[in-house]
Amino acid sequence: MVDFALESSGGSIISTRCAETYHANSAQISLFGVPLFYTSNSPRSVIQPDVYPGQCWAFKGAHGYLVIKLSGWVKPTSFSLEHIPKSLSPRGELDSAPRDFQVYGLKTDRATEGTHLGTYAYDINGPPLQFFNVRDRDVDEFPVIELRILSNHGNKDYTCIYRFRVHGVYVRSYGP
Repeated sequence: MVDFALESSGGSIISTRCAETYHANSAQISLFGVPLFYTSNSPRSVIQPDVYPGQCWAFKGAHGYLVIKLSGWVKPTSFSLEHIPKSLSPRGELDSAPRDFQVYGLKTDRATEGTHLGTYAYDINGPPLQFFNVRDRDVDEFPVIELRILSNHGNKDYTCIYRFRVHGVYVRSYGP
């Protein structure tokens, strides 16, 4: 299935709205044992193909937003959300995985409200890659998708999104 959000195919992150990247316990860059700065993954990691432990976008708390410009105008048919399996988690837990989320289609990159495409739940006891169908088969085409994370699986500090994909039918490019 084609992923129209994939960065290497033309997708891009437009905004995280009010969601703040979580920085605690990030990788540390130091010189002679003196910490210079801490690194963290940007929201771009959500639309890149690698899914390795720790290579996610972590944001503070359990509620967050991600606005993604697709590679063109797309009529979405489904979405997929991926998290690492428990077997690869250093603690053997997936409490930072998103639980409840919604997806909206936006007509412009400046829109703040859009068309509700569905409300879903990621099951940490299911497969790492899970697919979710658009609730209405007669949905319009959109150049922008907003992912709204409503809750996670119990982590009070942060939520980690590894990979989000948008599947559907390509309608047209952004040209005139």
